[in-house]
Amino acid sequence: MADLWVGSREDDASDDEIRECLIKYGFPSFDEIQRYSGTSARPAVALNFNDTTSDALRSLQPRVHDMFRKDRTIVVQVMPGREERQTERRH
Repeated sequence: MADLWVGSREDDASDDEIRECLIKYGFPSFDEIQRYSGTSARPAVALNFNDTTSDALRSLQPRVHDMFRKDRTIVVQVMPGREERQTERRH
């Protein structure tokens, strides 16, 4: 299970549009999406991939990070996986 943060994306992008864009660049389909409005210039989404590892997303992330799309440069970061966060808390 892994999570991906996509920031500075267009605010009116539909879930399907986000999914199709990422699939175009080799990402698997995400399972859940959570939207963050932020400021008008920096809306974001957090995407959950149930059957994908953080390492797999890290290998794909350079394909879309800093991509210029619809008059914005999007920021894409792999968030620590839930397993990784639990391990960090134990140490």
